[in-house]
Amino acid sequence: MNLSVDIAYAAQQLADFLIASRHTVITAESCTGGSVAQVLTDIPGCSSWFDRGFITYSNLSKTEMLGVKPDMIEQYGAVSHEVASAMATGALQQCLADYAIAITGIAGPTGGSIEKPVGTIYIAVQKRHQQPIVMLENLSGSRLEIRAQATLKALQLISSNYAK
Repeated sequence: MNLSVDIAYAAQQLADFLIASRHTVITAESCTGGSVAQVLTDIPGCSSWFDRGFITYSNLSKTEMLGVKPDMIEQYGAVSHEVASAMATGALQQCLADYAIAITGIAGPTGGSIEKPVGTIYIAVQKRHQQPIVMLENLSGSRLEIRAQATLKALQLISSNYAK
């Protein structure tokens, strides 16, 4: 298995769906630092289906750019089902895109806890006017490996739920 090849393939599959359906996508990323947006924008012609990407690494940026409520972050933590969901919804509220991908997690090597160890990743995908679909992933490996796996999982999640 070649992770970079799998990521490129998943990105192209999503691009093909978006082109065929004439839809657009937006990303809101924390722990992946924009890697989903990067692999999507590596594809020629992406300006017709990729709207924009937010890198919201800090809690303040999640609040300011995506409208995630500070009390939600305080109650559930930035790495949570609730915040991933709010990130996807907030991203869609910032534009006219049809779909959103949001990721928050702990890529490591530090920052984990007993409740949320390194590799805890929440991915949310959402179609406009629908509820977000949120998936918890418990990934392992180095920081780069966790980020790459999270990127692939996000692309697979949106495609498996919408690009049918």
